[in-house]
Amino acid sequence: MEGRLRQSKSKASATADESSSLKASDAVSLPVYLTNAFFFTVFFSVVYFLLLRWREKIRNSTPLHVVSLSDIGAIVTFVASFIYLVGFFGIGFVQSIIIPRAPDEEDEFEQVMVKEDSPKLPCAAAPKSDDDILKICKKIEVSADDEEIIKSVVEGKIPSYALESKLGDCRRAAAIRREALQRNTGKSLEGLPLEGLDYESILGQCCEMPVGYVQIPVGIAGPLLLDECEYSVPMATTEGCLVASTNRGCKAIYASGGATSSLYRDAMTRAPVVRFGSAKRAAELKLFLEDPLNFETLSLVFNSSSRFGRLQSIKCAVAGKNLYIRFSCSTGDAMGMNMVSKGVQNTLDFLTNQFPDMDVMGISGNYCSDKKPAAVNWIEGRGKSVVCEAVIQGDIVNKVLKTDVASLVELNMLKNLTGSAVAGALGGFNAHASNIVSAIYIATGQDPAQNIESSHCITMMEAVNDGKDLHVSVTMPCIEVGTVGGGTQLASQSACLNLLGVKGANKEAPGSNARLLATIVAGSVLAGELSLMSAIAAGQLVKSHMKYNRSNKDVANIKS
Repeated sequence: MEGRLRQSKSKASATADESSSLKASDAVSLPVYLTNAFFFTVFFSVVYFLLLRWREKIRNSTPLHVVSLSDIGAIVTFVASFIYLVGFFGIGFVQSIIIPRAPDEEDEFEQVMVKEDSPKLPCAAAPKSDDDILKICKKIEVSADDEEIIKSVVEGKIPSYALESKLGDCRRAAAIRREALQRNTGKSLEGLPLEGLDYESILGQCCEMPVGYVQIPVGIAGPLLLDECEYSVPMATTEGCLVASTNRGCKAIYASGGATSSLYRDAMTRAPVVRFGSAKRAAELKLFLEDPLNFETLSLVFNSSSRFGRLQSIKCAVAGKNLYIRFSCSTGDAMGMNMVSKGVQNTLDFLTNQFPDMDVMGISGNYCSDKKPAAVNWIEGRGKSVVCEAVIQGDIVNKVLKTDVASLVELNMLKNLTGSAVAGALGGFNAHASNIVSAIYIATGQDPAQNIESSHCITMMEAVNDGKDLHVSVTMPCIEVGTVGGGTQLASQSACLNLLGVKGANKEAPGSNARLLATIVAGSVLAGELSLMSAIAAGQLVKSHMKYNRSNKDVANIKS
């Protein structure tokens, strides 16, 4: 309170040039907490003293109105301390009586109070002046009703996360949250679009507390000739040269007759961790779960949670008294994390009845392993496991890729195989698989974080047909994709899935759309690997990036 009053005092003296005027607060130089403690002590001490004096007068039959100097001093002290305490434990009440504030000072005082009670700004984000905030706020006109809500959000009276439920209008909630954020931070969001997004579609599904959306360009690579079908591959990226490079790889594959793919595993995983009182009991559960005689019963329990989730296998790992149980199941056209988690929960409830001493420590024990590089994924696979290959004719290598077969084979051995081994890579025996995977994932509404394991890839190249042609392949054991759920239902992402012919669920053959998308991802990675390796072998990497990945725009005038 004292700090706020002193800010108000200093601002008023600066504007009115009245630094020499007397303030009641000047009489007290102590911190507020010491002043309050002093008056509390005085108040109760005086009350105690007066009660004792009045009790003596009553016993001695002395009239109460007969007072001594000490009584008068005590009464005056009592009244003074009482006035102070009634004045909200500060000197504001006394100051308002002794020296009333001028009208303009009162307004400034209120502004200081509002600023103090509003959320604090990060030091780096603090606006230079109040004019800066006004300039930001005037860019968006708001109605009177919205203005009241914005002020409530800024002052912390309405939680930002509750706007959608309170207003019932997701777009309006995003606009109000955005304006409140600008006022709180003093930073403009002018370059972040607000219009053009269906905010109802992301509620409870894709993003919380939205204030806009980020624009990412979508380029098309292709046609990719894969399994005798042509695909125009959408890639959302801000890395120049990536789409062009992948497109060149698609051209080389197309000119050589196309690529072929094989999906050899389809199973999403979830691995809870449970604990027992002894390692022996953990081992007993492992034997129970991996016994083929019990699999049918466990499958019935697991499969009852979903129409499409079907348990395929259970593998366990013991670590002392702890048991990690890796469930693998098919999930139809969904990526399937929620689906497999529901099945796992059903199975754990069943096992609790069979093993009452089992403690479920967590439904995910990182043996799954989700969104982390892990050897178990690289070896066992997770999601869709795909291998894709093509034979590129020697003349195509020379004319389109601007290199030769021998140079590609040698570079692949030195870079993707030996170099990755020297680096201790885990699933990273490739040139840039994650580039293509991330771009397609963002364009089609997949979970970008699953790029980590989905980019596990080993690229192989060898000379065939007496060294004239190039056989190239990519093996990707962990492509985690879906065509329903999550971001796949957003309009832009849905359009990209529709371009590939895999939008939504396949009712005739459940799961086939997601499997096809996984093979397209692998085929696109094949094209990207082929083109980048050729650019490195031909010494064109730096030149091409300088041409396509450098902006000539003057960014000095971009608004902050």
